[in-house]
Amino acid sequence: MTTTAMLRVFCDAVEQRNGRAFAELFTEDGVYHDVFYGAFAGREKIAAMIDDWFYRTATDFRWDMHDPVTDGTTLYARYTFSYRSTLPDANGARAMFEGVAIMTLRDGRIACYHEVANTAPAFVDLKFAPERIAKIVGKQGAELKARPEMKRHLA
Repeated sequence: MTTTAMLRVFCDAVEQRNGRAFAELFTEDGVYHDVFYGAFAGREKIAAMIDDWFYRTATDFRWDMHDPVTDGTTLYARYTFSYRSTLPDANGARAMFEGVAIMTLRDGRIACYHEVANTAPAFVDLKFAPERIAKIVGKQGAELKARPEMKRHLA
């Protein structure tokens, strides 16, 4: 499967709430690191992330990948992503994000997915209280500081 075709299947599976098709893009031991929900390891948990976690408080997903670049081992793609929130305070608002997907590839499948996402505009769209935004951003900062590659930045 070409990179472009794989990314289209990736996005379509999310939009169609097809966790099984999404999980099939991953290796058996693949891991999806979600910016909100954390890590999901293995195809069964990755499928559940799409079918349950993503759709628990949202609907009408839209995901597009732009400008993919790969060397066959690592794939980077800029993305735009949105959904309609079903959270009571959001009043059906569409939350919008942009980010970069970083995928480690093995044997034509995704072994590991990470993302860097600009989440702040979505929090405003969802009408989150400033205290809630601060709590979420604080958690994201703590997770960043806990990563091994950040060790020398903390010295």
